[in-house]
This record gives sequence, C-alpha cells and structure tokens, in this order.
Amino acid sequence: MGIVDPGTVYWNLSTAALYEEAVSRREGTIAAGGPLVCRTGQHTGRSPKDRFLVREASSANHVAWGAINRPIEPVQFEAVQRAVTAHLQGKDLFVQDCYAGADPEYRLPVRVVTERAWHSLFARHMFITEKDRDRLADHQPELTVIDAATCRAIPEQHGTNSEVFILLDFSKRLVLIGGTAYAGEIKKSVFTVMNYLLPLRRVMPMHCSANVGADGDVALFFGLSGTGKTTLSSDPDRRLIGDDEHGWSDRGVFNFEGGCYAKMIRLSPEAEPQIYATTRQFGTLLENVSVDPVTRELDFDDDSITENTRGAYPLSAIDSFVESGQAGHPKNVVMLTADAFGVLPPIARLSPEAAMYHFLSGYTAKVAGTERGVTEPTATFSTCFGAPFMVWPPTTYASLLGERLAAHGANAWLVNTGWTGGAFGVGHRMPIGHTRALIAAALSGALDGGEFETDPVFNVDVPLACPGVPAEVLRPRGTWANPSDYDAQARKLASMFTENFTSFEAAPEVTAAGPR
Repeated sequence: MGIVDPGTVYWNLSTAALYEEAVSRREGTIAAGGPLVCRTGQHTGRSPKDRFLVREASSANHVAWGAINRPIEPVQFEAVQRAVTAHLQGKDLFVQDCYAGADPEYRLPVRVVTERAWHSLFARHMFITEKDRDRLADHQPELTVIDAATCRAIPEQHGTNSEVFILLDFSKRLVLIGGTAYAGEIKKSVFTVMNYLLPLRRVMPMHCSANVGADGDVALFFGLSGTGKTTLSSDPDRRLIGDDEHGWSDRGVFNFEGGCYAKMIRLSPEAEPQIYATTRQFGTLLENVSVDPVTRELDFDDDSITENTRGAYPLSAIDSFVESGQAGHPKNVVMLTADAFGVLPPIARLSPEAAMYHFLSGYTAKVAGTERGVTEPTATFSTCFGAPFMVWPPTTYASLLGERLAAHGANAWLVNTGWTGGAFGVGHRMPIGHTRALIAAALSGALDGGEFETDPVFNVDVPLACPGVPAEVLRPRGTWANPSDYDAQARKLASMFTENFTSFEAAPEVTAAGPR
C-alpha cells in the first residue's frame, strides 16, 4: 500500500493481545467487569461533511452525487494517500484481516490497517474473523481500509473540507481515514463499499438489524439512530442474526458483520438486559463511556462527553445468536420511527406500496434540546433508513426491496417508538413494554386475523386490538388531551412527508400510498 519502513507491524492480534497493547500505550482503561474504555477525542461521531468518493470511470455513472456522496478527484485522493503513507512511516501498525458478509457467495475480504491498537480491536469485533490460521495466512484483501487517526489533511492542498478525511476509491478498493479517532468511520466505510458492490449483483444491502424465531421466521428492523433498532432486535426469545447491516439475496438474509456497535447512553439492565450484560465482559470495547477513575465503575447516564456513547462487542457476547450469520427470507419487515410529534400510531400494517413509500422516506424526528437551536420536534428524513451510506440513487434500493417483498410475501409494519399522549415536552415516550408486545404480536401472527382501520391522515392500517397493550394506546388521537391539537400536528407532519417525497421519482401507486 506504499507504507515504507513502518515500525513494528502487529498482524491479527487476539483480543487479549490488543488489550495489552492498548493499555501499555495508554489508549484505554480497563473498567470493572472487564471492558476496555477508550476516548475518541474531539470527534465523538461521524463526520459526514468530510466523506468523499473518488469520481472515477468505473463507478461515476452509478453514484447519486450530491450533498451526501461528494466527489473528489483521483489526483486529490493520491495526494492524501501520499500524506498518509508518509505519516505512517516509522509508526507501529496494527493489521486485521477479516471479512464483510457472512454468506461466502457475497463476502468481501477486508484488510484494516490502523495506528491505534483499540481501532484494531474494533475492527476485530465488527467484522468476521477467520479462525483457521492456514486460511488466514492466505487472506487476499479485496478492500483495504487505512485508518491514520492522527494524520490531518490540508484542505487547500488536498481538496478536503477540513483536516478530517474519509475518502473512498471504488476502483482501487481503498479507504483512507484520518483526522478523527471515531471508530465508527471504519465500520461505515466498509458498509458504504458493500452498498455499492452488492446491487451490481442484484443483492439488496440494508441498514437494519435482523433476528430469527424458533420456527425459522426472520424479521428485519429498519430504523435510524435512537429508534430502538438494536434494542428491539436483541430479544431473548429470538436469535440475533445481526444488529446493523445485512444483505438480502436470492438465498436469504446474511449479516455483514461479526459484532454489534450499540449505543450505551442511559443503558439499563431492565430495558436492555442482553446489551447491558456485554458491558460486564472482557473483550467489550466502550467509546466515551464515563468511568470512575478510582472504582472503575461505569456511568451510562453521564453524557458530559457525548450523547453518542458506544459499545462494540462480538456477536458471541450475546446469549443467543446465529453463528453462521445467515438465515432464510424475511417473514416480517419492521420500520421503526421515533415520532417526537406524537401523532403516528404505535404500530401499523403497510401495503407493499406503503412499505416502499416509508422506506424511501426513512422518517424519524429529533427532539428539542438534542441540538443547539432545536426548540420543538424536527422531522428527519434519511432515505432507505441510511442515506449517509447509500451510493446508488435511492430508488435502486427501494426497487430491490419491492421485488423481495413481492417474491416472498413478507409483511411490512411501521412501528412508532416515539411519543404518545402529545408531542415531546407534553406527552411521554412509548413504553418499551408496549412496543415489545406489539412487535411480538406482529411477528407471531397474532395481529393477522384481527380487525384493522385505516388512519385517515397517514393512510396506514392500524389494529384495533393487541394482546398486552391497552386498546386506547393504539389510536394516538385519543391519547391527546385536545384532539384538535392532535389534528393540527398530524396535518403538519403529513405535509412534511409529502414535501419530502417530491424529490423521488417513484411509481404513482407508491406516491399514493403516503399520508393524505
């Protein structure tokens, strides 16, 4: 890769060996129970404005160029690559050879090169490792990620937005990361590459979690950050396939990853017992979680560093998971939204056209106080529930979804994990117990034979009854103190949906399936 005269190169170190290196290099602290706690410094989340795709002949006509997929020229990429390789000269490096994609038919051999030991541990958790040492020795990467966290770009010279850079070249199969220590950039860069490659093979890449029941029934959970995607898929009664990124091929569903990257803020053993248990285990890597310097006890309620505290751990840390990372075709597709306007029903059945509408919309809402200047709920639309990582035009992914829903007869559901009884600040968050009961009823088929009514504004079918959930909860209008206030807020959100959807060139029947 052009890296000349590095220091010591640590190749495919085990979790224990990476712990030793990280602690000896003062990269992290071992907390009570055994997890390794590290800090990312200034950048505690992704830097979307610093991510660029190289505009090159083999991929240029497939990319939806714009504010998300921003172009950089090959000559600029090469200049950054020279800066990175010069920066890494003489430095100790950590290498992990692994895979993205559990299905051998579609897996991508990946090599991750980092200058920090804990980033190598992150890669070891997040991707699929090779247990056979002879096969590992023959590993031939088809994608290389070089994370030079302390290397900084010069915007005037390199054409970047800032000192931070996340650059992807599909022709070279090379990713360059620098200026940020946030480990999630490694994971999401590989996801972006998979999002580009798989549609070329008629495989649908998905930003979703997935699990499977005792009868082999697969469920997918789409959702943006904060909607409960990881929490709700970690169900003790079902086996976890994966918590974030999957492919759906003619063979079924397969996980891209070998681990989970879960939000840790305000984590509790009552609401999220499986995830909480991982924070008491050796091997788990925690980002920006507060730890008492004396007792080494963790404080998950402390958001003084960031709201985006994270934990990375292998799937084997979960009590019940699918070891192969593969399963059959989904029976149910759940789209999660945290509606801070408090007007969407807690669960609704979607027609195939409505499923494509809501998949393209990718709606959730930010609440007041999460960002400076946000004083009331703010609608967020992230197409395909993962716009920052989608390379092709959105309708490419939506068409793949529509084809698979039709071919396999999967049920589609819209689930609101947000507010009820009023908007944020007036109402309250939907109890997680109710959400779990609603999803359990949907997945088990308990709702199939029941009676539904069409919501007059949002044009979705709402069940009139559900085991374990009070009937009045199912109709959000009745939970508001003043129904006319609900009507005004519902019309407001419906108009936001409609305005957002004008940017898509969707079939008329898909557009007609949206809010009225």
